[in-house]
Amino acid sequence: MKIAQFSPLFERVPPKAYGGTERIISYLTEELVRRGHEVTLFATGDSSTDARLVSAVDQPLRQEVGRQSWLAYYAMQLDQLAQMAHSFDVIHFHTEYMHFPLARMLGVPHVTTVHGRLDLPELMPLYKRFNDCPLVSISNSQRNPLPAANWCDTIYHGLPSDMYAFMPTGGDYFAFVGRVSPEKRLDRAIEIARACGMRLYIAAKIDQMDEPYFNSEIKPLLRDPLVEYIGEVGDREKRELLEHASALLFPVDWPEPFGLVMIEAFACGTPVIAYRNGSIPEIMEDGVTGFVVTDQEAAIRAAQNIAAIDRRHCRDTFERRFTVATMAENYLRIYQQILDSDAPSFP
Repeated sequence: MKIAQFSPLFERVPPKAYGGTERIISYLTEELVRRGHEVTLFATGDSSTDARLVSAVDQPLRQEVGRQSWLAYYAMQLDQLAQMAHSFDVIHFHTEYMHFPLARMLGVPHVTTVHGRLDLPELMPLYKRFNDCPLVSISNSQRNPLPAANWCDTIYHGLPSDMYAFMPTGGDYFAFVGRVSPEKRLDRAIEIARACGMRLYIAAKIDQMDEPYFNSEIKPLLRDPLVEYIGEVGDREKRELLEHASALLFPVDWPEPFGLVMIEAFACGTPVIAYRNGSIPEIMEDGVTGFVVTDQEAAIRAAQNIAAIDRRHCRDTFERRFTVATMAENYLRIYQQILDSDAPSFP
């Protein structure tokens, strides 16, 4: 099958540090190539892939977030795709919705994985207008604000099975990995660790828009000797941090679309303590891969009892539900379903 993977341009594929969407695009692309498919990846010029790489910009546009300049490169990327579109059997978009008008006119089978939150007021009329564009959600809960959109299926993220090593015992610290932002609630994680008398290592990115929040709400909490802010980390540092953690703290306060770091933790055998928001009840198995909580009292109690979780069960859950092989098989099924129908209609 000839497949185009169309990536955002804000991070390379795969990213050197933070970047969940681009990481998943990389895992999927490389697995499809490994299976013998002819894959073209539209991404930044510094991306690393065994697929054919087509780029509209040499370096990631991370610093352009919040400015209009990124639109120029995105327009060029869309034009590159349009020129090549009819050489593909299917086009897989990972760029939210800006491509919808073009995708509709190309006349080439396509599908869009929606990676972000959908509880925004402008999205309801948008997805209503483009109700012919096939969509894949990354959790069932992600669909809740837009149940009438043209959903093909929910496909959970997957990781290479050999990417993380299983550790039968954890270390003497908790980990927080991701972004420092109000909805990720690092303050809750710090409170949990302090209540347990455990060290907390924070490996997290701070976007420019979140710097005021970090400086006013989080920075004062870092004075505690139990708390260490490491900053944004690459794959090797993240792998070591997660493999040896006693638990991953994921006390989110927003409709989390998926939560990639949770399955990264599972792959290490590391249990997770997460708030019941968004995808959490779908990805987590309460009492098996960690604990799902609704308040700080329950979170602290769960953290104090994290040794009750069998780390082997975490790894087993990863292997059963969240490998890249499973993810690729599910996407190939969707590609074929779209190809087999002139006007696909999905439940």
